[in-house]
Amino acid sequence: MPRIRRALLSVSNKEHLVPLAKKLHRLNIQIISTGGTAKLLLENKISVQEVSDVTGFPEMLVGRVKTLHPKIHAGILAQDFQKKEIQNLGIEPIDLVVVNLYPFEETVQNPNVTLEDAIENIDIGGVALIRAAAKNFKRVTVVVDQKDYELLMQELTVNDAHISDATRRHLATKAFSKTAFYDAVVSKFFSDAPFSKVKVEALTCAEVLRYGENPHERASFYTSCGNKGIEQIHGKQLSFNNYMDIHSSLTTVAEFEKPACVVVKHANPCGVGVDGESLQSAWKRAQACDPVSYFGSIVAFNRVIEKDVAQQLMGDFVEVIVAPDFSSQAFEVFSTKKNLRVVKLLQPLPAKLPVFYEYRQVLNGYLFQEKNWNAPEERRIVTKRQPTEEELKQLEFAWKVVKHVKSNAIVVSSYQQTLGIGAGQMNRLDSVKIALEKAASVIATASSISRNDTLRGLALASDAFFPFRDSIDLLKGSGVTCVIQPGGSIRDTEVIQACDELGIAMVFTGARYFLH
Repeated sequence: MPRIRRALLSVSNKEHLVPLAKKLHRLNIQIISTGGTAKLLLENKISVQEVSDVTGFPEMLVGRVKTLHPKIHAGILAQDFQKKEIQNLGIEPIDLVVVNLYPFEETVQNPNVTLEDAIENIDIGGVALIRAAAKNFKRVTVVVDQKDYELLMQELTVNDAHISDATRRHLATKAFSKTAFYDAVVSKFFSDAPFSKVKVEALTCAEVLRYGENPHERASFYTSCGNKGIEQIHGKQLSFNNYMDIHSSLTTVAEFEKPACVVVKHANPCGVGVDGESLQSAWKRAQACDPVSYFGSIVAFNRVIEKDVAQQLMGDFVEVIVAPDFSSQAFEVFSTKKNLRVVKLLQPLPAKLPVFYEYRQVLNGYLFQEKNWNAPEERRIVTKRQPTEEELKQLEFAWKVVKHVKSNAIVVSSYQQTLGIGAGQMNRLDSVKIALEKAASVIATASSISRNDTLRGLALASDAFFPFRDSIDLLKGSGVTCVIQPGGSIRDTEVIQACDELGIAMVFTGARYFLH
């Protein structure tokens, strides 16, 4: 283990630096530093040699050039067998480099940031110092994270100013990760072409999860925007599957302006309800669609949850409750259940769902796509019978839901609640059968709210076109009076004819929302 004799300290964020510098001083380690850092150390009566005294050059170009000099970089990069070479040139080795970078990430998170401000916060010298020290980790210790100051001080104390090989390698790994992330943030800021030949994403680990989809699989949550967008305020730690379901529930509930509730199971909406006045009624409609799947589900709302809704929710077992916020009385109710996960949104639900970008790993690479729930649509009534105003409302509701259901997706609904959902089947015919069976069961057994809503007839939505008329033929006697689908099949004429024979109104949207 090489002894630390000479250290370079050059940091943008000076938090916790003084105790570290005092420790180095007590161990008779010479400290070299740059402008602002050197000033701080001198103010705290810590002996320091400024970089300009080492290099013989003052800081140049308003501080853009400070450490970019052979007397600094050769001192860092020299290996043991090269020490004589640099000493002949009057260069002394540097054994410890403590650097953190200009706050580029924080700067560009400001929506009003100018290009000039962004450019001035691109660190050059700091990145070069970090990479040089990390490359020569067999001799040099590099620290880029204030959280590692304590580790460094402990090891210096225990090992008489020596750092172990394992620690130097560990810190070098963190250093390379830091510069890679930093460059990725810069690249992302300057890139305005999401489908360019080189796609760089800057991700940071926000949370290590208990496990992945299954207990034997490890998992973490990474973010590219500094926060997760949600805050868990009660209950067991969120799991990988919980995050998937929360995403599905929020993208679905954001479709609705009126008070709405979405129940999700295995990343699929299994019940959706809306009500113009009451969030409690919206929940009842959503829960009634599939009471079996409701057990152990994720339940999301687009309004603040009050005590009355909280008390209703406590009657059943649900995994997660998500909402923009919770009244203090509602939180008191939820807190009586130790394991119930309660999640609050950190930002308002969008009035219009934004375009998402998705990554999926396949074979030896990644698929990358935009996910757009707001595709251009051209509504066309293609049947002889025109839908009524009431049916158009029903179709609109069903269409908003079906976009978020795994294909082949079929949604049967009234104008304010889902009644039957068929999802994830290998053919559309089976999805239609499942949705109709579920709807018939709900109508037969659910509350008077559901029965009153269905007296007007039912709407059916399909995420993609019907390849044959057989799915329409199944609607005979089902109570479905109107259908909405993208259209585009070579057999559209046959499908339209089947609707005309049954007196069903059908609307083509021209937009497909297929979830593979």
